[in-house]
Amino acid sequence: MTEGKYVTVQDGLKLHYHEAGAEHAETVILLHGGGPGASAWSNFGRNLPVFGKNYRTLAVDQPGFGRSDKPTEHPQYFRHSADAVVGLMDELGIERAHFVGNSLGGGASVRLALNHPKRAGRLVLMGPGGLSVNLFAPDPTEGIKNLGRFSAPPGPSREKLEAFLRIMVHDQSLITDELIDERFAAASAPESLAAMKAMGKSFAQPDSYEEGMLWREAHRLRQRVLLIWGREDRVNPLDGALLALKTIPRAQLHVFGGCGHWAQLEKFDEFNRLALDFLGAS
Repeated sequence: MTEGKYVTVQDGLKLHYHEAGAEHAETVILLHGGGPGASAWSNFGRNLPVFGKNYRTLAVDQPGFGRSDKPTEHPQYFRHSADAVVGLMDELGIERAHFVGNSLGGGASVRLALNHPKRAGRLVLMGPGGLSVNLFAPDPTEGIKNLGRFSAPPGPSREKLEAFLRIMVHDQSLITDELIDERFAAASAPESLAAMKAMGKSFAQPDSYEEGMLWREAHRLRQRVLLIWGREDRVNPLDGALLALKTIPRAQLHVFGGCGHWAQLEKFDEFNRLALDFLGAS
């Protein structure tokens, strides 16, 4: 893992990010998923230098994750993260960026594009949270159930985390002992557990939970959107893409067979080519 950089945004919130390709004019921001121990490097460490060949690329630890601050009082999480990322853009002098978001990061990317439309270019969304509506698969899904079990009594364990991670992917060889140990160390820290609890609570607040129902506002997106799904996604199943594909005016969908929830890792070369072609297309 590279050391990365820090920037302080609104309300003193400190965000950590990794950067590549600083010499390029256009910017791409990579936003990771929200499972226990998730971080920008865990989700996008291998993709970062590939995108950095063509774009100024920032892989950001969203609030509550990685080396960023872990507040326990904040608005609905998609808005919280989107506003923090806009603050990062302001501090770095980035007027507009394309976004690549996986799961939770996909939801944050959509909320940013809805609330700050002039700041968002094209969106690449892999199994995005909040935009996915399961028309046929049961809710909660297998992955969401395992997410909830991680911190449930008697508390987090390495075995629970491994069970969660193995649901993330179709290719089980990606779940190494090193990955499990690294993510468990991060996820089981008291401040991480408190931040995860606060994030979950923010999705259930009576006065703001509708901000997480991004599918209701998807028709307002004017950006070009590439939806990417793994056919074997057990967190946000493939049927969850259909409503988004129907309602987003400038959407297209690509489905990878033999792929779960981490398309950027399971289909590494194909994903990079697909996303970069989409971002650079006329």
